[in-house]
Amino acid sequence: MPNSHIPVITIDGPTASGKGTVAHKVADKLGFHCLDSGSLYRLTALTAIRRGSDLHDEHAIAKLAEHLPVSFAGGEILLAHENVSQAIRAEEVGNMASQIAALPTVRQALYALQLGFRKAPGLVADGRDMGTVIFPNAQLKVFLTASVEARAQRRYKQLIDKGFSANMEDLLSDLQARDDRDTHRAIAPLVPAEGAHFLDTSNMTADQAIEQVLQWYAHLK
Repeated sequence: MPNSHIPVITIDGPTASGKGTVAHKVADKLGFHCLDSGSLYRLTALTAIRRGSDLHDEHAIAKLAEHLPVSFAGGEILLAHENVSQAIRAEEVGNMASQIAALPTVRQALYALQLGFRKAPGLVADGRDMGTVIFPNAQLKVFLTASVEARAQRRYKQLIDKGFSANMEDLLSDLQARDDRDTHRAIAPLVPAEGAHFLDTSNMTADQAIEQVLQWYAHLK
């Protein structure tokens, strides 16, 4: 099957909107591959932090991204065979990831890597520019969002459940700052893709959101 004919569902949206959970569950239901594009930026950030890289050295950060030894297995994220699924969820890593995602050379370095995840029988890709930049010809595009308050509550619970410390006021402030960076950056800003279905999950369960995406996809056939 030619690569361009392999079905793709893109799920874009702001931080902590629930798009990752929805994307993985939809992929499981359909038997598709899954791409958590945000994890690539977090992996780059984690590598940069560990190496003490200068955040302002854009080309050095891009070099790290270009040679990222990443793999996904059984829902886990591996960096050179090390399971870093939890390590990349630390707030320090998330904040740095949001900043380096605004760097054009870093985004270019990860572009080809992301395209490579489009494999049969299909792909569900979540991020911020999946439907606008990486897979603009996707069969189904979803823009999944939620109020900043709902997202802060979810992120707080997620961090506490994983053993990280968290402060609600700090989370609200961080999310608002990330939203501002993501929507106003010059390269691939966070905006709904043309033809995208809007899904506000502020008052929805994950199962309800998953079912809605599956219904939209089923209606395409």
